[in-house]
Amino acid sequence: ENEKLDFLERTARSLEFISESLEKGLHSIANKAEKRTKGNTDKQTNAKKEEPTTTTKEQQQTPQDPPQQPPLNLTGMNILLLYADDWTHHTLSSYHAVEPINKILQTPVLDALAADGVRFTHNCVTTSVCWISRATLYTGQYMSRHKTKEPCCWSGIKKPKQKLEKVPENWKELSFYEILARNGYHVGHAGKWGVYLPFDKNIDFNVEDDGWHYRKLGKKVWHITEKNEADALRFLVTRPKDKPFFLNVAFFATHAKDGDVRQYMPQNSSMGMYAEDVIPNPKTATEEAWRRMPYFFNEKNEGRARWHWRFDNYTKRQTMMKNYYRMATEVDSACGAILEELRRQDALDNTVIIFTTDNGNFHSEHGLADKWYPHQESIRVPLIIRDPRMMYEQRGTTNDAMTLNIDLAPTILGFAGVPMPDKMMGRDISPLYLSPESPSSSNWRKEFFYEHPIISQKSYIPSSEALVRKDYKYMYWPDYGYEQLFDLVNDPGEMEDIINSTDPHVANTKKEMKTRFDWLKSLVKSDGKVTL
Repeated sequence: ENEKLDFLERTARSLEFISESLEKGLHSIANKAEKRTKGNTDKQTNAKKEEPTTTTKEQQQTPQDPPQQPPLNLTGMNILLLYADDWTHHTLSSYHAVEPINKILQTPVLDALAADGVRFTHNCVTTSVCWISRATLYTGQYMSRHKTKEPCCWSGIKKPKQKLEKVPENWKELSFYEILARNGYHVGHAGKWGVYLPFDKNIDFNVEDDGWHYRKLGKKVWHITEKNEADALRFLVTRPKDKPFFLNVAFFATHAKDGDVRQYMPQNSSMGMYAEDVIPNPKTATEEAWRRMPYFFNEKNEGRARWHWRFDNYTKRQTMMKNYYRMATEVDSACGAILEELRRQDALDNTVIIFTTDNGNFHSEHGLADKWYPHQESIRVPLIIRDPRMMYEQRGTTNDAMTLNIDLAPTILGFAGVPMPDKMMGRDISPLYLSPESPSSSNWRKEFFYEHPIISQKSYIPSSEALVRKDYKYMYWPDYGYEQLFDLVNDPGEMEDIINSTDPHVANTKKEMKTRFDWLKSLVKSDGKVTL
């Protein structure tokens, strides 16, 4: 009971500091920051046009290494990335306040962060799996460009000592960690990398934890979220105060412990949370929804196998979802402790805070578990940005622009005032909330290409591709030459495949989307400069 009270007190303190910040008027902070960065943000307000821009390989110049000294336009802003694992877009209670699927999940710190910033409602990943999505985070590129298709080690297995004979050029050039370090930032990483980076991690603070929920380290048994929090606090306390910092707190939660029958193992102090609640089933968590999946989805499919692990009876699903929610609330509480340390250091008015995740998660929708496939539960993820430069009237808003994880690296570099390398494929998101006239309604992207490789064999996890819009989604399963089309406005659960509809409007939509799909796919897989 004392442990539970301590957990609740920590969460209350986290909420108190955010509420105090709001009450004291962050408008004045925003104005100060706006004056400090005037001239830099003017350059950022010109958003790129909707159509992707390309140049041929022959037209590109040889990339130059970034300067060794901080450029003149370095903003001096700190950047904190709170990066969770396996959170679908509705693993936030602030989401349910607007579109209530259920009112049970509680993430009060992240809700308060969204109330002091902007929450993006249509943020997606270009490949929904841990290692590829994280490689995209680090490089700002699609999988087809960074070519990281395999993880290093499953479930925290010790990484091999050998290095690659040659550092791949795209990784060395594009890792924003090293770009920030070369431009005067104190750079840190606490938690999951997700991939075996093919270069030495030339950063100032690096503590890697991945693949476990409980582990004895020294004389203490740690929960991994507790360890992530402690490492983040250690970075903040020991960082030099005469230079800006970047820190990625890469939580392993809410990722399941693969191979363990319990799957989700929260901290003992949070086991009383959600104990008396009943977690509702998603509308598409039905046998009918499973039968409507493509014919090649059978019991050998890994998504179906993991559904059996977690959700194939009422009692099991209640246990799994309550433990998943507990782990999400634990991450929320850890975020609160980290933000409280920033408040204690009087650093909030000079720190951009981002919360997002690597991929979504099926919670029994379509008779599946985990991720990989192009459905909304798998590809759509939370994104919250709290930027001191935001005007008061922008705080607490939502933005429905179609943002992607390829945008994170350019955006982070933009926060620092560092130009993004030409080979990055995304855009700086900040003009969407800093510009007096948001580009979301005119020249921001309205669609994107999704890709995912085959894993092991096609019966296990088949490859998938898609053209995703807000109103329609075209899916293609390359291993089987199988097409699907969904009307997301009238069928948000993606239950009714209309690919064979004879309706003239649907037939024209299918034809047009297939043409766009082929074009965007060719751009992504080309070697030219592409901004999507």
